[in-house]
Amino acid sequence: MRKRQLGRTDLNVSVLCFGGNVLGWTTDANQSAAVLDTFMEQGGNFVDSADVYSRWVPGNEGGESEVILGQWMKDRGNRADVIVATKLGSPMGEGKQGLSRAYMMQAVEDSLRRLQTDYIDLYQAHRDDANTPLEETMAAFDELVTAGKVRWIGASNYTAARLAEANAAAAGGGWARFESIQPPYHLLNRADYEAELEPLCQKEQIGVITYSSLASGFLTGKYRPNADLPNSGRASGVQQRFMNAKGWAVLEAVESVATRLGATPAQVALAWIVARPGMTGPIASATTPLQLVDLIGGIDLKLDDDAIATLDKASA
Repeated sequence: MRKRQLGRTDLNVSVLCFGGNVLGWTTDANQSAAVLDTFMEQGGNFVDSADVYSRWVPGNEGGESEVILGQWMKDRGNRADVIVATKLGSPMGEGKQGLSRAYMMQAVEDSLRRLQTDYIDLYQAHRDDANTPLEETMAAFDELVTAGKVRWIGASNYTAARLAEANAAAAGGGWARFESIQPPYHLLNRADYEAELEPLCQKEQIGVITYSSLASGFLTGKYRPNADLPNSGRASGVQQRFMNAKGWAVLEAVESVATRLGATPAQVALAWIVARPGMTGPIASATTPLQLVDLIGGIDLKLDDDAIATLDKASA
C-alpha cells in the first residue's frame, strides 16, 4: 500500500488509516485480530483509535478499542511496526473529559495502559475544549512529548480558526504544535473542510486524515432507494442525513465512475479523497478481511480527470 509522510512529522503512514472505532463494537477480539492482521499483510501500518471507543455500546465503559489493539500488538509482537494514533478529551464519565493539564496527564496513562505500550505515535485532541485555555492544553501536550510518552500531536474536529490559534499558542510557548487534523470529509460533506481547513493545512504543512470517509457506509452502495435499510447501528443516521435527492445523485455518480473503471463504489469514494491536494489519506474501518481488501483497492485506484470532474460536479 502507498505511504505518505504525515505533515511535518517523521511518520510514514499508510494512505489508508484503519479506523479503530469498530474494535470492541461491531467486531469482537477475534474478528478484530483477523482484520488487523489483513491490514498489516496488505501493507497498512496506521491505526486510529480513541479512549472513548466504544463507550456508546451498552455494557461498555470506553477503552475497549485500545484494549483490543494493545492485546493484538502484544500477541503479535509488532508494536514497532504499527503507527498508533489515539485521542482524548471526549466524555468518559464521572467528569473525565476535556483538555485540562490535570486530566490529560491521567488520560494518557490510561491509554498507555490499555494499549500496553510506553508511547503513542500520534496523540490527538478529540474535540476542542473551550473551557480550558489553549496555552494550558498545548503546554501539557508538549510535556507529554518531552517525556517521550507521545511522539507527535494532532487535533480532531477543530475549526480552522481554533487550529490556527492553538498552533500560534504553541509557537509562542516554544511547544509542540498540532501536526495533523482529523476532520469529517467525504463527497457529501465538502464545504466545511475545503473552505477554511484545507488552505490552512496546505499553507502550514499540516497532515490531514479524514474520518467518515464513506459517509457512514452510504457511499459503498449498500443503501438503495425504496429498499430495506441494512442491519447496521448507523443505518438510521444514514437515512436521516444522506438518503435524499443530493445523496442519491452523488451515489449515482460514484457508481457510474466505478462501473467505467471496473472498481467498487467504496474504492471510488476513497480514491477521490486520496487525490485531493494536500491530503494524507482517509480513515476507514472494516469488519471483515474481505471488506478491508476492497477498501485498500481504493488507495491504489487512479481516477482520471473525467472521473474527478464527474464526482466534483455531482458533489459540489
